[in-house]
Amino acid sequence: MEHIPLSAGMAISVIDAGPDGVTIEAPLAPNVNHRGTAFGGSVAALAILAGWTLVHLRLRAEGLIAHTVIQSSSVRYDAPIHGGFRAMTEPLQPAAWEKFVRTVTRRGKGRVHVSVQVLAEGCVAATFTGAYVAIAES
Repeated sequence: MEHIPLSAGMAISVIDAGPDGVTIEAPLAPNVNHRGTAFGGSVAALAILAGWTLVHLRLRAEGLIAHTVIQSSSVRYDAPIHGGFRAMTEPLQPAAWEKFVRTVTRRGKGRVHVSVQVLAEGCVAATFTGAYVAIAES
């Protein structure tokens, strides 16, 4: 989280972070909107950060040092969030990850898609899909 200063302002906590999955959470108070529910931008930012962290950690586990950025994303908001919320990455498809690593290694740049569920009060409140691009360091 130290790589993304916004995470401090959102009061994000790491629940679990490793190459097999990332779970992070945020309280409502610093992420509230004018209706007393979670601000959509905060929900999206938490999901983007969870996906970014997963790609970053998996690349490191592969021994690859790369700059990772979000290229595009989509969020579907299914329910208002009235309290703290948690983003959990979904497992990456092994074939997609292998192709991504191969492309980054051979061409110096690759793209992988990551899906994240945002949970609140035990239910899926939002779903996220993002394309992340990694550019190998020279």
